[in-house]
Amino acid sequence: MAKARHSRFDCSPGCSVEAAIGLIDGKWKSVILFHLLSGTLRFNEIRRHIVNVTPRMLTNQLRELEDDGLVERKVYAQVPPKVEYSLSPLGRSMQPVLHALKAWGDSNIGLYGKPKEVPPPQQADPGERTGA
Repeated sequence: MAKARHSRFDCSPGCSVEAAIGLIDGKWKSVILFHLLSGTLRFNEIRRHIVNVTPRMLTNQLRELEDDGLVERKVYAQVPPKVEYSLSPLGRSMQPVLHALKAWGDSNIGLYGKPKEVPPPQQADPGERTGA
């Protein structure tokens, strides 16, 4: 199922933020863009970088990024088919944003994603008696 597209944004305060987030709002889109900052990658190379993404989800996210003009897809006429993905100039312009997200994540990763430490259960003192 394709993502819902906005035909236009109401230009209230925050409209440009809504537009920007709308382009990268997928579970894997920003991660894909970040990995493509290093250069052109083939489909399976992207999958190796993002181990938890399914092939179907990766295909959908790449298609949406291509439709939005952030990623360019180059198909080589050979057998087996060879397809490469790279950032478009528009996608490359997201570099400062992606680096800022990474820096923020590096600074704050300890706050998220880790289970909170649960204190060990207190054991009753063997000399203590319970009951009446």
